[in-house]
Amino acid sequence: MGAGDPKDPRRRRLLTGGLGLGAALVAGRAGAGTGEGTPDPKITELQPWTAGPGVGVEANPYGQPVRFEAGVVRRNVPWFSADTISAVNFTPLQALDGTLTPNGLCFERNHAGVAEIPPEDYRLMIHGLVERPLVFTLGDLMRFPRESHSYFLECAANTGMEWRGPQMNGVQFTHGMIHNVNYTGVRLRHVLQAAGVKPAARWLLAEGADAAAMSRSIPLEKALDDCMIAFRMNGEALRAEQGYPVRLVVPGWEGNVWIKWLRRLKLGDAPWAQREETSKYTDLLADGTAREMSFVMEAKSVITSPAPENPITHGRGPLVISGLAWSGRGRIASVDVTLDGGVNWRAARLDGAAGPKALQRFYLDIDWDGRPLMLQSRAVDQTGYVQPTKEALRKLRGLNSAYHMNGTQTWAVDRDGGVTNVELG
Repeated sequence: MGAGDPKDPRRRRLLTGGLGLGAALVAGRAGAGTGEGTPDPKITELQPWTAGPGVGVEANPYGQPVRFEAGVVRRNVPWFSADTISAVNFTPLQALDGTLTPNGLCFERNHAGVAEIPPEDYRLMIHGLVERPLVFTLGDLMRFPRESHSYFLECAANTGMEWRGPQMNGVQFTHGMIHNVNYTGVRLRHVLQAAGVKPAARWLLAEGADAAAMSRSIPLEKALDDCMIAFRMNGEALRAEQGYPVRLVVPGWEGNVWIKWLRRLKLGDAPWAQREETSKYTDLLADGTAREMSFVMEAKSVITSPAPENPITHGRGPLVISGLAWSGRGRIASVDVTLDGGVNWRAARLDGAAGPKALQRFYLDIDWDGRPLMLQSRAVDQTGYVQPTKEALRKLRGLNSAYHMNGTQTWAVDRDGGVTNVELG
């Protein structure tokens, strides 16, 4: 008698031994109304999707999400932006798992709408303090040594509405100005070296081809380090709203320096004091001074489930707490999660091998007994930097800023599993 025989006692032991968590989940379903021992028609009866063939491959020349996931989309906040041309679309973090963001869900921030540039018309100019001013076509750029790297891109204003307290009851809107993409392109330093960088050069001005001519000053040291000129994201061409055909990638730094539709690089000996680095993207402090060139996105994390859009609906029992952590200074070393608002902390499990300056997924598996929770996560990066509380940040910087809010986020879970954005006193 083999182990596959239904009468084999070894098989019965195997089935019995595998009950554990499965039995708890079945008990949860029985309590929800199926009744113990009552056959579930969804598994015992023939369903429509098995009764005949589905659509053929010609129906979907470019794959789309299944219709049951139609609600998983980017969303904007009408009162947050002046108009839809200069606006933000937030990534639905609550509906995603893993770390890579699907191209169609990457958060979008524009200053003058989306530019559409035919690839054959694209040009990149390099001038200023260089030996040889050059103009590159897209084909020229693609002939340099190519690399692929995964990095997060976070807007400096992500979570900025939380500086004055909870305002948005949803992780998509509190933390959704971020995405994590595998970029393919060429190192910026290779392109600059082709032009010949003069010894006096200290800064680089990057300018986009959109109607806003979005431009930022970047220290040459950073430009020659890990910056890229990218033309692919997650394997395919950049989306139009992400800068097609070419964008700048500035790992770990605020998203506004990742110039889209990159058209010009000028080298100089000092920053240019552009609009987006003087009147915008500066941190106004309580004493009236401002932090300028505050490029690095410090260590940060957020629980994405449970969250206001992801209440606990299955009742008591096994619960997976999931979230994301990231740091502009390198890898995430650890993430701790508290269930009681910071009285006690537990080490979360880091999933996958996230690289430096990329999103890191974390999980904490618990048994929920129905008591209210005060959920927070706290990230620590490889430099030893510990994600601060919002209270600590406000004491340091006041309430005038709209940028660089990386304080710990609190979700209150009630006895019914509902989740609300709150703040601890």
